[in-house]
Amino acid sequence: MDQFWGYAVFLHWRIPSSAAARFMPAGTDPDEHDGDSWVGLIGFRMRGAGFGRGVPVPYFGTFTEVNVRLYSRDRNGVRGVVFLTLDASRLAVVLGARAAGIPYVWSRCRAWHGPDGTGYSVDRLRGASSSFSVLPTGSVAADPLSVHLTARFGLHSRFAGRTLYIPNTHTPWPLQSAVLQHWDDSLVQAAGLAVEGPPESVLYSPGVQTQFGMPRRLEG
Repeated sequence: MDQFWGYAVFLHWRIPSSAAARFMPAGTDPDEHDGDSWVGLIGFRMRGAGFGRGVPVPYFGTFTEVNVRLYSRDRNGVRGVVFLTLDASRLAVVLGARAAGIPYVWSRCRAWHGPDGTGYSVDRLRGASSSFSVLPTGSVAADPLSVHLTARFGLHSRFAGRTLYIPNTHTPWPLQSAVLQHWDDSLVQAAGLAVEGPPESVLYSPGVQTQFGMPRRLEG
């Protein structure tokens, strides 16, 4: 699949690796930085998603997504993302992704972007919600932690009792540091993790074009 991820906001908290380990698919472990694991709350606008490099799917290929994710490393040293939840407002997308083992949730999602900041909100039909916004500073973010949290070129997932790795490719994120304007979230807690206080890392990117490859099974 070919798609564009735009107006991306990355909020991250440090968590114990023992808390992340229980969510790792078989054959993977938490991928640490500075001795700890990290949980991310990520919002972006999906635009022009389509199969292969062909014509994007009308309507269904463009929507707002907010996800909660962890970071993994398999026994071959391949790094990835483990999604705990992905909220989206396109029911057909949610149903199709859940059939493939990706934990999408149908929610009311909204995005806004302008000179006063970029933000996202989520309202689920059953309780959990989120609202956050940031103001980019214009300063390039290229520190080791920022790279560790965003230079991810695949995801590890469970499907039919097996662990799959789904690769993707894109240019490096054009990252900027950002100032947190507001944050009110219960999605991370609803996913089963406890965080305290504002995020330790706050980043923004105008976006990247990305392509997903075919899934492969993690052997062993």
